[in-house]
Order: sequence, then structure tokens, then C-alpha cells
Amino acid sequence: MRVSRANSLLPALAVLGTALFLACGARAEEPISPIPETVDVDPEKVELGRQLFHDPILSKDGTVSCASCHELATGGDDGRKISFGVDDKPGKVNSPTVFNAGLNFKQFWDGRARTLEHQIDGPVQSAFEMGSLWPDVIARLYKDDDYPGLFKKIYPNTINRQTVKDAISEYIRSLNTPNSRFDRWLKGDRKALNAQEKRGYALFKDYGCSSCHQGANVGGNMFQVFGVLNDYFKKRGDITDADLGRYNITGNEEDRHSFKVPSLRMAAMTAPYLHDGNAKTLRDAVDAMFEFQLGREAPDRDKDDIVAFIKTLVGEHEELSP
Repeated sequence: MRVSRANSLLPALAVLGTALFLACGARAEEPISPIPETVDVDPEKVELGRQLFHDPILSKDGTVSCASCHELATGGDDGRKISFGVDDKPGKVNSPTVFNAGLNFKQFWDGRARTLEHQIDGPVQSAFEMGSLWPDVIARLYKDDDYPGLFKKIYPNTINRQTVKDAISEYIRSLNTPNSRFDRWLKGDRKALNAQEKRGYALFKDYGCSSCHQGANVGGNMFQVFGVLNDYFKKRGDITDADLGRYNITGNEEDRHSFKVPSLRMAAMTAPYLHDGNAKTLRDAVDAMFEFQLGREAPDRDKDDIVAFIKTLVGEHEELSP
């Protein structure tokens, strides 16, 4: 979906819409829905997947685990512009949070993985992430003191590529973050948000941010060209293969610089931002969206209010630090 350039009437309409929103409260139909408070997962698989997720045994030299790039306590990413894998090899894109990844319609920035199970093949076998081959991973797990018994309790075929991916995927599906302040507000708690945060949400909709960032995950359910109205890559320069986005998968010209719209659920905790990590702060990311996606100016107050709203989207999970 492409956002058309705003005409001269939109600022006035935005102000009117915001005023009506604040006067009347939440509308009956909202573009964002609460994250379900429970998820249907197998507890035994989740526990096994948790151990595998945190274990560097998956990497060829025993130095990198899934948690190396997805530190759960601090938001599910690693806080770096790009991540580093085995032998300190640099990655190509910013690591997104793993929280709520089960709600995404595709995985990776370019959407090349259809499912979480399919996604796991990528980092395990990537030369600049874990650098492993599946036969070597399976052999290491069989030699471990604990894993053969743990797998046998759950999987009749014990340890193989599919059972490893199944366990890790089940764990990732358990990493939803319900009960954010915004979700509580959606469910009727009028005191869950303050006046600035409510205004920020109204502006988020009025400016058109919710055209791409909607649903329970506030994103993660569509592709969008980065630089719809202004050319981000011309301004930044030094274009890499990773900047081509989904074009690398489809070869379609319309997919050049197209990426999966990221979820904003954990955005308050997962700086830096954008696929290249070039937005150091949440406000920088909002500025980039106005310049390159909306093609318009906005008052600092409006942008600050939108940032305040985005910060209300962080929910709860036992793996998160308080």
C-alpha cells in the first residue's frame, strides 16, 4: 500500500480529527487490536526450545546463540546497528526483536521465510551468523549429556533438523507481550494512557501511520517500499544488496527497496531502528517516516506525542526485565 502525498487540507483535517477523537474517546473500530493474553503452545516444547535458543551449541564454534542477537531481557534484539556472528563477522541488517515474531505474516526484513520454522534455517546456516551445517548441529546435540533424553521425551524420532526447528519455533511463539498500557486502554481502561499518549495515538492515525502499522502486532503484516515519497537511499548513499529488500527474493522491480513493515510493539526498547540501524532513537525513526514515507512536515509536538504513544505498546513477558 502506498501513501499518497498529503494535500493542503490534511493538516486542518488532522487537527479536527484529533479533537473529535480526544473528545469522544476510542472509536468503536480501531486499526490496532490487543495482543491475546494467552497463546496455545506446548509447555514441554517451549522449555526445550528455550534451552536451544540460549545455547551456543547451534553455532559452529560454540560462541553464538539465538539469544546473542535477541537478548530477551532488554527487548528481544541486541541494541546494535547490525549484529555480529561467528568469527565476529558483521551481519547485513539490523536484528529485529524476536518478541511477538509469531504474529508476523512473514519472517526477515525481506520476508523470505514463510514460517518461523523456515526462518530458523537462515541464522543456523548463515556464514556470518552461526556458520553451521545441520548434520553438524545434530551430531553435537546427540553428543550432549542432556539433549538426547530431553528430545526423546517429546519427539519419537528424537533429534533431527525438523524437531530442533519445531522446538525453537514453539518457544518463539510463546514470546508474545500482552497487557501493554495501550492494550488495557483499548479494553476500556480510560486511565491507562495520559493525555499526551492519547493525542499521540490520534495523530498516529490522522497522519496515516496506521495504514502500515496496524493489527495486533502494530505492523508485521505487509510489505512497503521504504522511500515512497522521498528517496531514502539516494540521500543516504552507499547502497548495498541488503538495501534492495524484497527485490532480492522476487526480482520484481516494484519490490526494489521493499521491506516487511516492522512491528512497533517493542519499539520503545529496541533502538536503533530501520533495516540498516541508521535511526538512533525512536524520534529519529519517526522523523524518517515523515520525510520518506509521508513526504510532509509535522510540528515537533506532534512527533513527540506519537513517540509517547509508541512507548505505551510495550507489553509484559516473564523474560523481560522490569
